[in-house]
Amino acid sequence: MQTSLKKRLEIIIEMPAVPRLEGVLEKAGVKGWTVLPAKSGRGANGSWSREGQITSAGRMVMVLVIIDPAVLDTVLERVYALLERQIGIVMVSDVQVVRAERF
Repeated sequence: MQTSLKKRLEIIIEMPAVPRLEGVLEKAGVKGWTVLPAKSGRGANGSWSREGQITSAGRMVMVLVIIDPAVLDTVLERVYALLERQIGIVMVSDVQVVRAERF
């Protein structure tokens, strides 16, 4: 089976910022993404957990995006412009996909 090289972005942000991030991704021409709940973690400001939170204000999620390497820099610049004022982590890695036309 043939695979194609793409870039995988994993963006961890607070749930209330997701609509703004989705707008950025859409304007950058990203064809799709998936939002996954983040249960707990630890970072520069210590440990956190979504357990016991009543609203989505402090909830963290991971937005998973697969894109063509040719648009990586454009997407990262736009995502960074949003995240420089937000809590967020962006990870980039190489990934092999089947059905490359979907990305």
